[in-house]
Amino acid sequence: MKVKVGIVGATGYAGTELVRLLMSHENAEIAAISSVSFEGKAISEVYPSYRFLVDLTCENADDVVEKSEVIFAALPHGLSQELAKTCFDKNKIFIDLGADFRLENEEDYKEWYKGEFIYKELHNSAVYALPELFRENIKGKTTIANPGCYTTGVPLAMAPAIKSDLVELHGIIADCKSGVTGAGRGLTQGSHYPELNEAFYPYKVATHRHTPEIEQTLSHLAGEKVTITFVPHLLPVNRGILSTCYLKLKNGVTKEQIRTAYEDFYKNEYFVRLLPDGQNANIHDVKYSNFCDVSLHIDERTGTLIAVSAIDNMVKGAAGQAIQNMNIVLGLDEKTGLTIVPPAF
Repeated sequence: MKVKVGIVGATGYAGTELVRLLMSHENAEIAAISSVSFEGKAISEVYPSYRFLVDLTCENADDVVEKSEVIFAALPHGLSQELAKTCFDKNKIFIDLGADFRLENEEDYKEWYKGEFIYKELHNSAVYALPELFRENIKGKTTIANPGCYTTGVPLAMAPAIKSDLVELHGIIADCKSGVTGAGRGLTQGSHYPELNEAFYPYKVATHRHTPEIEQTLSHLAGEKVTITFVPHLLPVNRGILSTCYLKLKNGVTKEQIRTAYEDFYKNEYFVRLLPDGQNANIHDVKYSNFCDVSLHIDERTGTLIAVSAIDNMVKGAAGQAIQNMNIVLGLDEKTGLTIVPPAF
């Protein structure tokens, strides 16, 4: 018996990735999809690549909830809380790809997203679901905050070093580059082709909304407050996030200790691939997949660990991770529906 899943916001980039991936999920059936912009249209009209494969018509969100047991919401921040409450009251699993349930502190949400927690009890019962770090917390929960792109790539690059107390917790820098799909399907000045093509630039320097979320995760790992310098850049490519993270090694920490800490931490994690010494994480090698590749580099002159991670921002940074979280909640093998091989070229 397949679980019936619904997708609210199915015609955005993250929503349509959910459609693409769930079509190959042996234990799930897409029961309904919704879209405000394209209600009444088949998704194959919006994305012709789905022609003859999936021709579901976009309905309204209420119909999606009624027809589904698991509801994915691929919506901008500020639009998920009411939907989450409806799902909670109906005892349905709600997986939010937006930011409404990611921050634990309401003051942080007010500062960075200019919103408030409408249902505080619901926020208290929600779980922040980065599987490789918080898997045990996810099991049995019904309101799931699915981390985004930078907030997945950066912590996975740093987690073993911080958790093992091998690096200093001050002066941490996350220098990140993202493909343009991270900006969503709506056109902006910065994502307009003539502006983006043959260009490369930082944006929202020291003001990006993912900053408190990354710090929240790293603080949980460290057991104390961690702050970082986070600078994202926009790449003229469709997909991928490369996170280059700089952490000061504690006195006496060796390259071998770092390597051992990462090998131990990720030894049972299928979706995190720790690369051999001398290799570099590359967004090309994870395209369309749920993998996170991590490469480690030591600057002996400055005593700096340079940890680099590469993910596909639409899969491990959005839809794929959401499906991984659904698998955990349902007690399925985490790899189900996610064994996509990245293209060789």
